[in-house]
Amino acid sequence: MANPHFEIKITKRSKRQSAVAGAAYQSGENLFSEYDQKHKDYRKKEGVVYTEIMLPSHAPPEYADREQLWNAVEAVENQWNSQLARRFVLALPREVPEELYPQMVQDYCNQFFVSKGMIVDFAIHDPKPPGHNPHCHVMLTMRAMDEHGKWLPKARKVYDLDENGERIRLPSGNWKSHKEDTVDWNEQYYGQEWRTGWETVQNRYLEMVNSPVRVDLRSYEKQGLDIIPTVHMGAAVTQMERRGIQTNIGNLNRDIKAANRMMSVIRSTIQNLRDWISDILEARKELLAEKKPETASPDLINLLRDYLNLRKAERRDWSRYGQQKGTTKDLQSFVNATNYLKAHEIFTLEQLDSVLEEVKQKSGSISTGMKKAESRMKVITGIQNAVADCQQHKAIHDKYVRIGWKTVQSVYAESHRDELDAYNKAYRFLKKHGVDLNVDLEALQVEYEQLQTSHAEYTGQLVAVQEELKPLKEIRYWVSKVLDPEQAEVKKKPEPKHSVTEQIRDYREESRKKDEQHRQEKKQNMEL
Repeated sequence: MANPHFEIKITKRSKRQSAVAGAAYQSGENLFSEYDQKHKDYRKKEGVVYTEIMLPSHAPPEYADREQLWNAVEAVENQWNSQLARRFVLALPREVPEELYPQMVQDYCNQFFVSKGMIVDFAIHDPKPPGHNPHCHVMLTMRAMDEHGKWLPKARKVYDLDENGERIRLPSGNWKSHKEDTVDWNEQYYGQEWRTGWETVQNRYLEMVNSPVRVDLRSYEKQGLDIIPTVHMGAAVTQMERRGIQTNIGNLNRDIKAANRMMSVIRSTIQNLRDWISDILEARKELLAEKKPETASPDLINLLRDYLNLRKAERRDWSRYGQQKGTTKDLQSFVNATNYLKAHEIFTLEQLDSVLEEVKQKSGSISTGMKKAESRMKVITGIQNAVADCQQHKAIHDKYVRIGWKTVQSVYAESHRDELDAYNKAYRFLKKHGVDLNVDLEALQVEYEQLQTSHAEYTGQLVAVQEELKPLKEIRYWVSKVLDPEQAEVKKKPEPKHSVTEQIRDYREESRKKDEQHRQEKKQNMEL
């Protein structure tokens, strides 16, 4: 389905990554890397359906060749820790025809990247089975170019000035200075801007193809949706799940998705039933306005009986067999409906609406309990993963702390940036939740299993709520077939459509006239 999510990564030489290899992978080609003198051959990769390189107007035309472009990028980056390229993975909406994918990506990249001076190399993938997971890989250059197509430095030295606009001399005799990026492409706000832009482009194309689906970047809570978000699984957990190995996170996500589906059905059913009741009450108000107060308030069963008689009247022109079959079917539905209403002491539409309100509150209470359990389960899973990450990278972190020389420590940190970042991120998560590496993991696992049991009980309660609503749905469906003006047409009226109020009034008036006529005939026969 349509999805605003995309991930952003940086291809780094410090992690032994190659821009040429990345380009070869996403394009499914065999490219030669001049940096390490090796071929990057991904011609066996399946699912590559479209590739393209988009150049700004001042870029050399030879950069339209993928191999020349990324070898040129690697040649100008001569540091051991150089950042070579920025990479995206964009989820493509399956509601949009695949032939529009290239145009959609082109529009997006032109607006946000090419117009800013970046070179874009993108490839659309549709792996097996086709249509299941269409997505697009995008690689961007990270250096600006001048008007002659020459690569510019990523940063430049800028001298600091005093209040008089003069350079500031340091005790060492050098001028005080700092570095400034030549372009602002690395600013964090661009990440949000690019992501929001992809949402906008998707929605424009979804509207173009008349799809009712829309992408919304906001969280469920900000959208006002009572939907429980799933837990991010990460690459390791995803691979385990794909191999058929169940994990705590995978099981939790499956439970959350099942609960969301049930809650969605319950909310929709209750809302539809209450809307139906509101429509009936409005129609009844018009009818009751013409009645005497003492006879103007039929209960729900009487109202259903009126609809049953109306259906019978509509079958006057049917064959006898058709009339009998239709009457039998409607009587069975009527008996089922009235038995349910009597058993639950529901005699008016207002009482039915009150029952639905009680069911709504009950389902809301169950949902709140599920959210509380799932929220704590997420925290426990996060703590377990954070402890594992800290333990995995603890040796590197401890060695970094023991280094006494700042210069040596800086070099070590740069070469182990990912490991240190992972450790620090995990450690911050533990501190946020008031625990450390000595947390009792066994006790947490016991708590997790207890929460799983509670969650299963809540799920059972939701199933029970769904069962409560089934008879009401059947009542609503049966009555709605009669209430539909296009189906319930009174033959004696020349107009093709009539309101429910008019149909009931006409039917009752016709029945009254027939009864009166029958009494007159009977009286005349007795006089004779």
